[in-house]
Amino acid sequence: AGFAISLLFHMGQTEVCPPSCNCKSLGEMKGLHVDCSSRKLTEVPALPVSTKRLYLQNNSLTSVPPGALDSLRGLEEVKISDNPWDCDCHILYLKLWLEDVSASSLANIRCATPAPVRMKPLRQLTGNELGICKRLLPIKCLEFFWRDLILIAGAIITLVLVAWALKFSKKLVCQINLRQYNSRCSLLGRH
Repeated sequence: AGFAISLLFHMGQTEVCPPSCNCKSLGEMKGLHVDCSSRKLTEVPALPVSTKRLYLQNNSLTSVPPGALDSLRGLEEVKISDNPWDCDCHILYLKLWLEDVSASSLANIRCATPAPVRMKPLRQLTGNELGICKRLLPIKCLEFFWRDLILIAGAIITLVLVAWALKFSKKLVCQINLRQYNSRCSLLGRH
């Protein structure tokens, strides 16, 4: 019975193994060793959540989409060097993820492009070197700027209208009260 459960567990794990990788169980309830190295991968495959060791080195990876590795919460080891990393603003997700998960792996990653950062360790990459982001950022910022400006203008117009309405209503109430007072005074004066 134990062998059958172990076999089912292993089969269940291999079903989630990416076809371009080799997965091995690290023992019952200990996770998977996922070896995707030297497979000429151009993108990170969908990885099993139970991955404990991940080898993606020596492929053709240039970037990792934001969130692609977030489900690997139990990861203990990752090897991701020897890829032609494109160190523009799209590499920022990988850099930050590796800082949190595997700083030692970050030390082994070198940029392939763009030319100004070629062969520079990803760990040493600064925001100033993400040149393309400087051009992309203002476009996004402008979208938020115009939306925020419209919201602020709407709020100001609403406040001005409310203040005007309150002032007008107080003036109207004062005029009504003054007319009532004058009419009472004139009625009292006649008697």
